Amino acid sequence: MSAASCLLNEDQFLCPICLDVFTDPVALPCGHNFCQKCVTQHWDASDLCQCPICKKVFSTRPELHVNIFISEIAAQFRQSAQQKASRNSSPEKQVFKPGEVFCDVCTETKVEALKSCLVCLASYCKTHLEPHLTAPTLKKHQLVDPVENLEDRMCTKHNKLLELFCTNDHTCVCMLCTVLDHKFHHVVPLKDEYEKKKAELEKTEAGIKENIQQRQLKIQELRRSVELSNENADVVIAEGLKVFTALKGSVERGQAEFIDSVKEKHRKTEEQAEGFVKELEQEISELKKKSTEMEPFLHSEDHLQLLQSFHTLSPTPAVKDWAKVRIHPPSYEANVCDAEESFSKQVKKLFADAKIKKLRRYAVDVTLDPDTANPKLILSDDGKQVHHSNVKKNLPDTPQRFDYCGNVLARQSFSSGKIYFEVEVKGKIKWTIGVVRESINRKGQVPLSPQTGCWTICMRNENEYKALCQTHLSVPLKSPPEKVGVYVDFEGGRVSFYDVGTAAHICSFTGIFCLGKVFPFFNPGPSLGGKNAAPLIICPVNQSE
Repeated sequence: MSAASCLLNEDQFLCPICLDVFTDPVALPCGHNFCQKCVTQHWDASDLCQCPICKKVFSTRPELHVNIFISEIAAQFRQSAQQKASRNSSPEKQVFKPGEVFCDVCTETKVEALKSCLVCLASYCKTHLEPHLTAPTLKKHQLVDPVENLEDRMCTKHNKLLELFCTNDHTCVCMLCTVLDHKFHHVVPLKDEYEKKKAELEKTEAGIKENIQQRQLKIQELRRSVELSNENADVVIAEGLKVFTALKGSVERGQAEFIDSVKEKHRKTEEQAEGFVKELEQEISELKKKSTEMEPFLHSEDHLQLLQSFHTLSPTPAVKDWAKVRIHPPSYEANVCDAEESFSKQVKKLFADAKIKKLRRYAVDVTLDPDTANPKLILSDDGKQVHHSNVKKNLPDTPQRFDYCGNVLARQSFSSGKIYFEVEVKGKIKWTIGVVRESINRKGQVPLSPQTGCWTICMRNENEYKALCQTHLSVPLKSPPEKVGVYVDFEGGRVSFYDVGTAAHICSFTGIFCLGKVFPFFNPGPSLGGKNAAPLIICPVNQSE
C-alpha cells in the first residue's frame, strides 16, 4: 500500500458525481469512471444517455461492469481513511451521501441501513436487523424501507407514534390525540387511509395513463390523416395536371379552329370584294374607251361632219346598277359563341372523364351469385352476365333466392369505404341495377326504394329512366347510356350512377346515414319477345383509361 500511495492520490479515486471514494466503480466507453449507482441514477433522471464529464452521447445505454482493480484500490483508500479517523482523538463527523440512511446501532463505521422500524423509530443494517427477524416480539414490529428523520413520525404534542389519520382535519394523529384534541373526530388507522389514498392515486395514475394513451393515439391518427391528405393531394394534383394539360391542348386546338373559322369568313368577304372591284374596273375601262372614242366629236364644230359620222360611233357599253351593291362585314359573334359552347362542352367532358377515372380507383370485382338468382334467369359461367329466359328452371326454393321477381345479387358484399363497378346495358330497353341491403325481401313482389333498403335506377320502356323511390322520379337523359357506373360512398352516405360513355352524372341518392352491408343488385328485365334479350354485363374496369 505504501508503494501505491507514492504513485497514486486519493483524489484520483473520487467519483465526479458524489465526490466520494468510488463504490463499485465502472468505466464508460469514453474512459471516465464513476460509482455504478451514481451514473445509473444520473441516466435515470435524464432523457439522454451521456457521460457527465465529456458529454459524449451513447445511442444505447452501455452495459456496466464493476472494475475490480479500481474497486480494490478504492477500498484500500477507504480503509486507510477509516483507520486515520479512528486514531484521531476527535474524529470528524462521518459524511453521508444525500438520501442515504445509515444504521443507528453501528458505533464506529456507519453501515447503510437495510430497514427502518416504525415501532423502535430506528434504522438497522443487515447485522443489527437480525433480532427483528428472529425474536417473536420484535417480529411484530412494522418494518419499512429505510427512511430519514424517524422523529418526524412522532406526535410533537404527545411524543407518541403517528399511527392514525383524522378524516375531519386531514392530518395524522397519535392515540392520545383521539381522546383529547380529536375526541369526536372520525379517525382511521394510518394503513387504511394510506391504502385509500394509494388507491385514489393509482386510479388517478391509471386515468392519466389512459389520457396519455388516448392523446398518443390521437396524435397518430392526426399524423396519419396528414399523411393520407398528403397522399391524396399528390394524387389529385397529378390528376388535375393531366386534366389541365388536356384542357390546354383542347384550348389550343379550339383557338386554332376559332382563328381559322374567322379567317375563312374574312377570306370569303375579301374574295367577294375583289370580284366586285375587278368587275367595276372592267366597266371603268370600257367607259373610258367609249369616252376616248367620243372625244373628237365633242370638240368638233363642223356640223355636217358630226352628223355624217355620228352613226359610226359604237353603242354605249351596258353597265350594272351598283347603287344597291354592298359588302356587309361578316359577323364573328357566331364564331365566338360556337367556340365558347365547344370549349364549355370540352371542359365539362374533361372534368367528367377525370371524375370517372377517380371513381375507377375504387373498382371492386363483382360476380353474380347463382344461389340468389330467380329460376328464369340465365347466368354465364364466369358470373359476369345475366339475361331473362321464358323457361323456369327447377331450382331449390332457398330463403336467399328471389322466387317472383327476376332479380339476382352479387356474391360480394360491402359495408365500408368506397366501391365502384360498371354494368353494360347496351341493346336493352328494360333493366334495373344498383345496391340493396342483405335484408331485402326475396319472396313475392319486391318494392324497390330506399325505405326498403334498395338504391336502384331503372330503364322502363324506351329511353324512360327512373330513380326508384316510393314515388319514382324521372331522370332525363340526352342519350341512352351503353354502360352505367355505380358508385357507393359509405362514409359520405351516397349512392351515385354515371353514364360511363359520356362521363355524365345520372343521379344520386344522398343523406344515407347507415348504409350497412349491401350487395350489388341486377334485374335484366323480361325478354319481351327478344326485344330485350341482350344480357346485363358486369364489365372489367380499366383504371388506366
